[in-house]
Amino acid sequence: MNAASHSRRGFALLAAGLVLAALLRVSVGPVATEEGTALSLARPSADVLSLRATSVASAAAVGAALGLAGLALQILLRNPLASPFVLGVSSGAGFGVSVVLALAYATALPAAAFGGELGGAVAGALLTLALVAWIGRARDAADPTTLVLAGVIVGAMFSAGSMLMEQLVPFGLRGDLLSWMAGRLPEIPTKGLFGALLALLASGGALLVARARALDVAALSDEEAATSGVRLGRLRVELFLIGGILSAAAVAYAGPIGFVGLVGPHMARRLVGPHHARLVPAAALAGASLLVAADAARQCIDVGTGRLPVGVVTALVGGPAFLWILRRRPWSQ
Repeated sequence: MNAASHSRRGFALLAAGLVLAALLRVSVGPVATEEGTALSLARPSADVLSLRATSVASAAAVGAALGLAGLALQILLRNPLASPFVLGVSSGAGFGVSVVLALAYATALPAAAFGGELGGAVAGALLTLALVAWIGRARDAADPTTLVLAGVIVGAMFSAGSMLMEQLVPFGLRGDLLSWMAGRLPEIPTKGLFGALLALLASGGALLVARARALDVAALSDEEAATSGVRLGRLRVELFLIGGILSAAAVAYAGPIGFVGLVGPHMARRLVGPHHARLVPAAALAGASLLVAADAARQCIDVGTGRLPVGVVTALVGGPAFLWILRRRPWSQ
């Protein structure tokens, strides 16, 4: 099978997976019975359908943003283990949001006075990514596990900071923060934040597609890339900003959701190949498919106190996938 046929088949599989997951998400859900609630697979009423369709749109947008962010970070660091969650970027963004909300509560000012949730998330994400890259350069940036360990440590520090912020706010807001930190997809989203997520997703995706040839070259050594005329310094700044900002937008909207940004790009590479003109849209599509599927799957899991947060589902599936990728040799894009 030639590369073009392989790519077309891969895109068809990703699209079919997304459509199937979306249909399951809008069709599966709890219904009231005489005994309480039960799981139902049926066409819902118009009002319920609208809420579930919005949840599908939220999951698709967040998943696509995480898929593109993970791809950008993997190219930037030339590290197959890079992703917003693994490198601690999601934790840093979550800490930024927590700080903004805690300041807003302490001063009785609106969150917008401190940059808003999105501004706090962007600041936290970029700070985390800068710290991890700095630690990697100080040690051995060529070793994938060095950056992973740096991300785990920095992410743990910011997670602890988020928990500290939770203790400084009243109980009601604390409960909302805890729920958000577990990863949740709002069925009634904030229009401004959702619009910002879509705008950033479209801009980041378009820029990555426009730079597809340069991204192919960036996978080579620095010497080979330099002889091709690609300005690696500028490209790396762009990837740094795209990876950090898209991660932050996803976290600000839905909370820290793990492993979608790691598994999505790897799934896309296997299905459409390594060329970035195809890989960029495929990574977005894979991320969207994974998160919509996770949201559909969690509707079937009732632990007695309600449905599992979507972030728990992605961690249960993504954790083993991460361990499998970790054991692979050689480390290649």
